[in-house]
Amino acid sequence: MSSRDQRGAVLPSPVVWLSIIAVVVAAVAFVATRGEERKEREITTSSSSADETTDQTDQAGTTDGEDDETSAGTTDDPAESETPEEPKKTKKPVDRSEHGVVVFNNTSTAGLAGEVLTRVQEIGWRAVAADNWYGTIPATTVYFPPGQRDAAQKLALDLGIQRLVPADPAMSDTNLTVILTGALG
Repeated sequence: MSSRDQRGAVLPSPVVWLSIIAVVVAAVAFVATRGEERKEREITTSSSSADETTDQTDQAGTTDGEDDETSAGTTDDPAESETPEEPKKTKKPVDRSEHGVVVFNNTSTAGLAGEVLTRVQEIGWRAVAADNWYGTIPATTVYFPPGQRDAAQKLALDLGIQRLVPADPAMSDTNLTVILTGALG
């Protein structure tokens, strides 16, 4: 009998087994991590969120006889879970006209800082100056002096800027500073 006539089972190599295990683990991970779709978050100012919390509590339908702690503890929303007795700290809403904005161009596009400064002024901010920036900045950034983080966040939302950083001591200590590394969307 020749060796070609022999029949037998050929076992898969370890690489095939590892590939099969990797596919199974990936499938299990995919199924396990599937959840609800991501929800968009609404960003509101501090003054309006206090009003919304009051409205949400009123709409919850609690009666005078119900225990506020019990009914508040059953909600998933952290704004609703606070007891009404706790005083809420509210911040003064940001008034764009009270904050000066300086825009610097860190690109090779001539006039970009001036264009953005005009846009800033049209939105309602106090336009201070536009100039060129010499240095390396990783991404378009809003720099803010101490105590002006809320204003910087609002300016960043207005312009579609993702990066906020406290101002360097060499920067303005009264104005928000925008350094552009590319055109805004």
